[in-house]
Amino acid sequence: MSAVLQFLKARTIVALILLLALFLIGIELVRPGTVTPLWASNALLFAAPLAIMGAGQTLVMLTGGIDLSVASVATGAAYLLATNASSGDFSAIALALALGLVVGAVNGVGVALLRVQPLIMTLGTGLMTGGAMIVYSQQMLASQPHVPAIIQTLGAGKIFSLVPVDLFLWIAVGALMLYGLNRTGFGRLIFAVGDNREACHLAGIRVWRVLFVDYLLCALFAAIAGLVLVGGTNAADLSLADSYLLPSVACVIIGGTSIFGGRGGYSGTIVGALILTALTSLLTLLDVAEPLKQILYGAIILSLAAAYARLTE
Repeated sequence: MSAVLQFLKARTIVALILLLALFLIGIELVRPGTVTPLWASNALLFAAPLAIMGAGQTLVMLTGGIDLSVASVATGAAYLLATNASSGDFSAIALALALGLVVGAVNGVGVALLRVQPLIMTLGTGLMTGGAMIVYSQQMLASQPHVPAIIQTLGAGKIFSLVPVDLFLWIAVGALMLYGLNRTGFGRLIFAVGDNREACHLAGIRVWRVLFVDYLLCALFAAIAGLVLVGGTNAADLSLADSYLLPSVACVIIGGTSIFGGRGGYSGTIVGALILTALTSLLTLLDVAEPLKQILYGAIILSLAAAYARLTE
């Protein structure tokens, strides 16, 4: 047992994959024949927006921060897209992504330059974004929200009825994250700032630039996730991404990124998103009542995070 633990500590991604396999076995035991290629295809389809949102959350958590505005940004981007589709698909997409850039810039200025605590800063911008969308929706009562066909294909389309289209976007985001964090100077700076911000200051690193870009990218990823979500549902409302806020944090923590910064990476977040998707599927198959499902979901996430933290000590 000691040798197994040492092996898993040295290869934590293997521990996560084994945990995912256990959930898949649990699903198959509850309802034999469920885990099929079609089920896997749907699981990837649903996991993609969570993993894309988790990409931004990974970036900010590596610097010791957190972003509680991601759900509001995703919802706002989706709503802006749907209500401005009549002006042209690409104009609507650009407007939706612009919301992410604006909120990310505000978060970056607040955290990097004004040194506001990230939790407070992003909670505030999230509330303001949500409020602004409510005001905006009241001005757009006469309009008919419409999701462009290209976004519907992105969020719900499949190639050969099996390969989700959003998987290709997820692969692109994953490749960018893995290469950026492991192979670029900016990636190394993110880890350095998260590990010891004061030492980075003394070494002459402009920490505020790293943090600013970090929060800018986080909000942009949230906006992209919002577009994938609205493409999958083909309907925009002001609570579209609310249920993704805590899972976006949970998949990063389960994936092994330290909430104190300096340790982790996106590969764990990918598996963490798949684990949460499998967990949701398992609870649905068990026909658990919604209130109890939320309790079990939270308890299991806390247990997984605690177990993984102990494994990585």
